[in-house]
Amino acid sequence: MSMKSPRIQTFLDRVGHRVRSLRKARRWTIQRLADEAALSRRMLTQIELGQANPSLATIDRIAHALDVSFADLALSDAAASGPGSSTPSRSEPGRPANLGSTEHSDPSNDHTLAWEGPHESTAYILGASSVPGTELWRWHLGPRVRYQAEADRAGTEEILHVLSGALVLELNDEPLTLSAGMSRRISTDRGYSYTAGQEASVDFIRVVIGA
Repeated sequence: MSMKSPRIQTFLDRVGHRVRSLRKARRWTIQRLADEAALSRRMLTQIELGQANPSLATIDRIAHALDVSFADLALSDAAASGPGSSTPSRSEPGRPANLGSTEHSDPSNDHTLAWEGPHESTAYILGASSVPGTELWRWHLGPRVRYQAEADRAGTEEILHVLSGALVLELNDEPLTLSAGMSRRISTDRGYSYTAGQEASVDFIRVVIGA
């Protein structure tokens, strides 16, 4: 099992604390929430304790079972409404991310690192709005790194814009390569994946609509 970085552990602890607080505010048992989110009781217990490393889709299922957004669980206290409230989250303050840069860099400590993978691959959620449910992300995938995503809820869409490198998008078992400067809007209510090209990393912006 790979070691989790301190920033990912901070994210997982935050999510676990908020899930537990929201569950208790509803007076739900762990089993009740596990059933609502289609998870095992053991997995949900580990998530609440910050011991699991759930997929982004799993966190999203828990959020919607609790009638809040992914951002309500994920964003820092400066941006999120906080445990026990379903008030929509807003974009985080602090140094703005340089979305137009084609060079890989961490957006800043003001933004939330929600996923990391091999070869310094990262996914940051930069901010969110509630009407409609929308999330803004910046992703970096190292060479040949693949991220397999679970199907999102019906009606969810994404807009992808590649800043540098080449992104291989696989949807409906059909690969599509997006080069730097290219954009694509897709429906994500089915399994899909992102893969960086064979020789270089890829940086891209991801906007989730209907989150």
